[in-house]
Amino acid sequence: MSMQLQKILLSFFIMVISIQAFGQTEDQNEADSLRYAFPGDEIGEDYQPLILKLSEDGSKYVRIILWGQIWFRSLENNPGTLGVDGNPRNSTADIGIRRARMLTYASISPKFLILAHWGINNQTFMNGGIPGGGMNGNAGTIPITLDPNNPNNNVDLRSSKKPQMFFHDVWTEFKVIPELHIGMGLHYWNGISRMSSASTLNFLTMDAPIFNWPLIEMTDQFARQFGVYAKGQVLNWDYRFALNKPFSVGAGGTFDEDRQRPIAVNVVNDNWASQGYVAYQFWEHENNKLPFFVGSYLGARKVLNVGGGWHHHAKATSSVDGQGNINSHDISLFSLDLFLDMPINSSLGTALTLYSVFYNYDFGPNYIRNIGIMNTGLGQGTTQNGPGNAQPMIGTGHIFYSQAGYLLPKNLIGDLGMLQPFGSVTFNRFEFFDEGSTQFSLGLNYFITAHRSKISFEYRQRSFFENYRNAGNAGEFIIQTHIAL
Repeated sequence: MSMQLQKILLSFFIMVISIQAFGQTEDQNEADSLRYAFPGDEIGEDYQPLILKLSEDGSKYVRIILWGQIWFRSLENNPGTLGVDGNPRNSTADIGIRRARMLTYASISPKFLILAHWGINNQTFMNGGIPGGGMNGNAGTIPITLDPNNPNNNVDLRSSKKPQMFFHDVWTEFKVIPELHIGMGLHYWNGISRMSSASTLNFLTMDAPIFNWPLIEMTDQFARQFGVYAKGQVLNWDYRFALNKPFSVGAGGTFDEDRQRPIAVNVVNDNWASQGYVAYQFWEHENNKLPFFVGSYLGARKVLNVGGGWHHHAKATSSVDGQGNINSHDISLFSLDLFLDMPINSSLGTALTLYSVFYNYDFGPNYIRNIGIMNTGLGQGTTQNGPGNAQPMIGTGHIFYSQAGYLLPKNLIGDLGMLQPFGSVTFNRFEFFDEGSTQFSLGLNYFITAHRSKISFEYRQRSFFENYRNAGNAGEFIIQTHIAL
């Protein structure tokens, strides 16, 4: 056993002993945990969870949650983007599946829990499927020539049909004492920030900003890693700690000859990673039966939390210096955040939601990743963003993100539902570029029955870079239909 792992396990043992010294407290109300995913139902019609009862009194059950999020988009592409026909494409409009999921967990005994969560994400008319999805109306592996004079600029489109469902989460958990639960598996008890364990069922904005999952689809599987975790609440403190075995990916870093500087890239390794998040709950305590933090309570609770967290993965990236030497670097990520959700006027049904977070990310020198959600753009693009809606989203540097929403009076549209305008702003400064950038979004949630059925509208803007400087902006408008049971 490595010295690093021994230290981590020793610290974990000391933590367990310390927690037991506080004495036992009662578990949170089980009925509350059954409706945590859909806050605000108290304001609307009665909600009966989809439950298979395994005992007459309902104390033993299997809970099932189903949800789908469909996007209709109209977006400006980054400069130089090509369409599926190989021709320049300045804008794109499409309909796609952002998420289609099923989650189930069983509570046969208060001493243990098993959870499984599976589905698909990000299927568009040209990607998101599996090889062999069908040639009729499907590019399959047909090469598309984007530049006849440059054979290296050809692409083999991935199949867009028949996406393969996969497990997002599979874990087993045991209660040691009410303040301490320990589990193991492919899990979502993430460190770094509140939003790193965000629920996709009850976002305030239409979606997460993505950089809240800084390892996304690199050393994790859709924001999950294999590991052992401990979670619980002690007095006003809510905590989650994990020791993970990240997925081993990466080809190693390079040296930028033009700018004479090293560029860090993920490297294959089998080192363990530690992560955690701790929050102080000033007002009401949130339910932590499951790891998914609520994005907006719609006035159903009065919550004020301040938290902080980390993720550390030793020698997870590498770079090359000017002499050709390979240097290893740790991934060290930290955050501080604040979450406020409170009713403003109970008789009117108004409520305020606010979340702000500061990220300090260190992946090694000049590390940068471009990401485009459901990106349908092809070619290389003429900016450093690449094609479509890609943008520099994750890298060594600093990010400040803030979002706010206001639930309007419930009598504004009567029995038709509730309205919640929202907005977000992002300031980032990555080491890779010579200057930072600012992005924003504005939108509206139309709640038909709280978070169980809603339609969201959002306009968002992104920056694109040329010659390592902010060269302009592009926008996209999205309509999302969201139904969850």
